[in-house]
Amino acid sequence: MAGMTSSARPYLNRRLAEFGTTIFAEMSALAASTGAINLGQGFPDTDGPEEIREAAVRALRDGRGNQYPPGPGVPELRSAIAAHQLRRYGLSWDPGTEVLVTAGATEAIAASLLALLEPGDEVVALEPYYDSYAASIAMAGGRRVPVTLRPHEGAFRLDLDELRAAVTDRTRLLLINTPHNPTGTVLTRAELAAVAELAVERDLLVVTDEVYEHLVFDDAEHTPLATFPGMRERTVTIGSAGKTYSFTGWKVGWVTGTPELVTAVRSAKQFLTYVASGPFQYAVAEALALPDAYFEAFRQDMQTKRDILAAGLAEAGFKVYDTAGTYFITTDIRPLGETDGFAFCRSLPERAGVVAIPNAVFYDHREAGAPFVRFAFCKRASVLEEAASRLRTAAAARG
Repeated sequence: MAGMTSSARPYLNRRLAEFGTTIFAEMSALAASTGAINLGQGFPDTDGPEEIREAAVRALRDGRGNQYPPGPGVPELRSAIAAHQLRRYGLSWDPGTEVLVTAGATEAIAASLLALLEPGDEVVALEPYYDSYAASIAMAGGRRVPVTLRPHEGAFRLDLDELRAAVTDRTRLLLINTPHNPTGTVLTRAELAAVAELAVERDLLVVTDEVYEHLVFDDAEHTPLATFPGMRERTVTIGSAGKTYSFTGWKVGWVTGTPELVTAVRSAKQFLTYVASGPFQYAVAEALALPDAYFEAFRQDMQTKRDILAAGLAEAGFKVYDTAGTYFITTDIRPLGETDGFAFCRSLPERAGVVAIPNAVFYDHREAGAPFVRFAFCKRASVLEEAASRLRTAAAARG
């Protein structure tokens, strides 16, 4: 029969069989087909600083990055990443041996896990987690062990006892994300100290996704895990320009760590994209040197947008959890008489003209995430106000 091979074996590698088309593609397509406001996928609807966009144009015109850039990234960007980490956090990295530029944080995550895991190794990850984590662990042949963040006093919290209990003799690595997507939780200094103590005690590697480092609100503070005692030599830290400068399509991310760790990650990364985003690397180097006033204005603007959407969601009847960081608000739909996030999100574009993401896609324990729905607030204030109005109108119509 046409399209079949001589064996009954499926085309897709069994490690990836559980992963179909991402929920982001499905919901974005639904937004396009219905004309709904897309608060599902986390990308801004305005570009970042004009001077940084012009820096990319200048690089293109000057012929910088139009051909293959160096495998580890252009020297200007690696130096800028090191300078940023030193200025912001007191972390000193050698740009020549301890910084690696990647095709966004997604490649950094994949390359780190492919490099550091052997088949059968266990990875303890905070659930719910960004969907590429599970796929990357699977591609590396690892086994994911979720530790679930649960609602407590209006926000999602990490149970440190549960984290400690999840570590076994087969655990190779902790996969930490703070500020945390999708819950908006920012791990406290005390929580991070406990994570660090556990990693040192059990001699674990840590991959820490800190792409939302500049998006922390109210009294929350982002503290890199690598700053804690014993962690510099065992931590791979992942950052990204997309979330900080609102150029998500440029796909410029990075890894920092010891020469041994960075060399390992680069060994995997070179067979994924090899290099990417040449001219944009030069622009991001300039972006990282922007004054602190830029980062503060960016944070304040995003906090204002968070507050607009949070108020609208609460008025529409959602239970709204505190968001201390990221682009996202997690809500509970049970006060609306709903319990199935998938069904709710698939019907919401028709009912309210708004798209959201069911948090259950970020869980191994789907039932634990069933009533939670994520909304992105990295949009223009007028768009958020319109979305809030639509949700209130839909709630009123339901009676």
